[in-house]
Amino acid sequence: MDYTLGIDIGSTTVKVAILDRDNHIIFSDYQRHFANIKGTLQSLLKKAIGEHGNLSVHPTVTGSGGMAISEYLEIPFCQEVICVSTSLQDYEAKTDVAIELGGEDTNIIYFDKNGGIEQRMNGVCAGGTGSFIDQMASLLQTDATGLNEYAKGYDTIYPIAARCGVFAKTDIQPLINEGASKENLAVSIFQAVVNQTISGLACGKPIKGHVAFLGGPLHFLPELKNAFIRTLNLDEEHIIDPPHSHLFAASGAAMNAKQYCEMQLQDLLDDLYSDIKLTVEVDRLEPLFQSQEEYDEFTKEHNRFMVKRGDISTYKGKCYLGIDAGSTTTKIALIGEDGSLLFHFYDNNNGSPLKTTMRAIKELKKQLPDKAVIAGSCSTGYGEALLKSALKLDHGEVETMAHYYAAAFFEPDVDCILDIGGQDMKCINIKNQAVDNVLLNEACSSGCGSFIETFAKSLDYSVRDFAKIALFAESPIDLGSRCTVFMNSKVKQAQKEGASVGDISAGLAYSVIKNAILKVIKLTDPKQLGEKIVVQGGTFYNDAVLRSFERISGCKAVRPDIAGIMGAFGAALIARERSDEVEKTSMLSLDEIINLKYTNSISRCQFCNNHCLLTINDFGDNRRFITGNRCERGLGIQKKKNEIPNLYDYKYKRIFAYKSLSEEKAVRGTIGIPRVLNIYENYPLWHTFFTKLGFRVVISPRSSRKIYEMGIESIPSESECYPAKIAHGHVMWLLKKGINQIIYPCIPYDQNETVD
Repeated sequence: MDYTLGIDIGSTTVKVAILDRDNHIIFSDYQRHFANIKGTLQSLLKKAIGEHGNLSVHPTVTGSGGMAISEYLEIPFCQEVICVSTSLQDYEAKTDVAIELGGEDTNIIYFDKNGGIEQRMNGVCAGGTGSFIDQMASLLQTDATGLNEYAKGYDTIYPIAARCGVFAKTDIQPLINEGASKENLAVSIFQAVVNQTISGLACGKPIKGHVAFLGGPLHFLPELKNAFIRTLNLDEEHIIDPPHSHLFAASGAAMNAKQYCEMQLQDLLDDLYSDIKLTVEVDRLEPLFQSQEEYDEFTKEHNRFMVKRGDISTYKGKCYLGIDAGSTTTKIALIGEDGSLLFHFYDNNNGSPLKTTMRAIKELKKQLPDKAVIAGSCSTGYGEALLKSALKLDHGEVETMAHYYAAAFFEPDVDCILDIGGQDMKCINIKNQAVDNVLLNEACSSGCGSFIETFAKSLDYSVRDFAKIALFAESPIDLGSRCTVFMNSKVKQAQKEGASVGDISAGLAYSVIKNAILKVIKLTDPKQLGEKIVVQGGTFYNDAVLRSFERISGCKAVRPDIAGIMGAFGAALIARERSDEVEKTSMLSLDEIINLKYTNSISRCQFCNNHCLLTINDFGDNRRFITGNRCERGLGIQKKKNEIPNLYDYKYKRIFAYKSLSEEKAVRGTIGIPRVLNIYENYPLWHTFFTKLGFRVVISPRSSRKIYEMGIESIPSESECYPAKIAHGHVMWLLKKGINQIIYPCIPYDQNETVD
């Protein structure tokens, strides 16, 4: 009997399907390859042989990573879109559009009635893919499956960007720090994927008709699929959901098998066990360390910068508490009056810096003797305001100042501080012992700790082990300073050439520093950094990153032994310096903190038409911390009597309060105007103009998330600005109301007629 074998080598998974002559799947499997494509394929073929014996098959390879395997095994290659199309024609010929999500790529495939195919695929951004979902799941301390479970219990959807991981983290992390539920965050992440896929790929071509959902993420995450269905307003008749949707490319490859190529499964397996030699194309860099002796000298040099440690069990007198609620971790430092470190804590936020802080305080209480008194406290970092409010801390300080205080403690003449944290990076220039300039990463996280952590997890390594194997790698790969999406392709190419995980890890350490210097600090000459440089942040615990910095910059840096808790240590130093400003600390007692009961809820502010989405943390005792507000009224601060009227609200009502003709009086019919851009200034002119001509004027409603989502299918370019994108939603609203005459005047220039 003839059998066909389809092998789909994706960016993160390997899929195998064996079909009989009637295209029925007799064997299939789907496994993550963790960059070990060859080993994973060997495992799948062994499993197939174990279940069905040494079948004779006609093999075909497809997928983003399939070309090299095809060339090496000398078996046919078939383009992925052709494979998917073949599978769809076999399963459901009436498909109009297929949405396929993979590990690092996304496709929308349009089918016309004449058999034509049009494909839209993500180019420079992996937002909205399986890898993006994995990264977002890690923020909530779960995996993609856990994210799906959380999403089942949502009641609110937050607007979250999915253009790339760093933007999404920027949206998600404050929500986590402010107490948003994991259920609402999970569904918001899925909705962000939907919006990114439709707005980024549809680009003006609506997704309608019979829509098929394909690929691993849509197969294994039903709530993600439901988010697509809700957004596209699909009914049961128009949903195509194959039970083997994760194997479509593999089964399609099998259906496109060539009769001239026939092999036994064992022969394929034997070929995979032979040594693969491919041409070297990826540039290599100098090893970080040539020998153990060189590394020992490096560690000896940097072990000089150690904070004085105090024995907390015997400490008497005043001490000072600093808390740094960072983007991904919470750090705590307790110092004595002489600046000695008595206690420190460093751990993942687990989605809640407040809960993590309470856990840390519980550990502190066990060790703190009765004769030690916390005389001052200060918070810093992303969750500074939340912790200050919840724990009634004495001070809150921006993290740049906290980091400066800590750096100056180790190097009083510091003129440059480079801080690389979980998802942010800062370069702080110091002049005359004051902060002179601060540079931040704005649109890329490829030089941050979470970037390395994501790569480590994708290769099935812990962060610590991943850093260690970089130290003596013989041929680090040159990944440049580009974002994760582009680096992935270089990593894959290097793996095809036999690069070790150590080579990849060392290359990433180099790229972190190149990103910091070229993208954040934007220096053409690294020596312009300064003379007294302090490096800090958890990422610099990685010796490979520190070594890369010194190699690339040509500078010797001070790395304190508490590099990861420098923000907390600096906050504690600030609390000590400002202790004279308060008679008695306002901080809750340790017992009160440990037993603190709080609730959080979501509400819409009703004080104005913005209707801000508020996250309300209630700590009891009439104490609340509210975020999400755009003005003080969201905090519950009432308007005073005789207050100046809201002139913006007056103007808005004055412009849009014009009465339109009734349908009976509108002799020329109805004309629609979208409420966007310069209509906010010129609506009185156009309303009056068309009313005088005999038209009934209908204007679209206020902008909202729902209005935006109406138009995402019709946006022709993902690089459009948001005001232009939302204009599509306003036009779609008018169309859905049956208005087929719509005018939006193009007025690039208005003459200023105001007399001075």
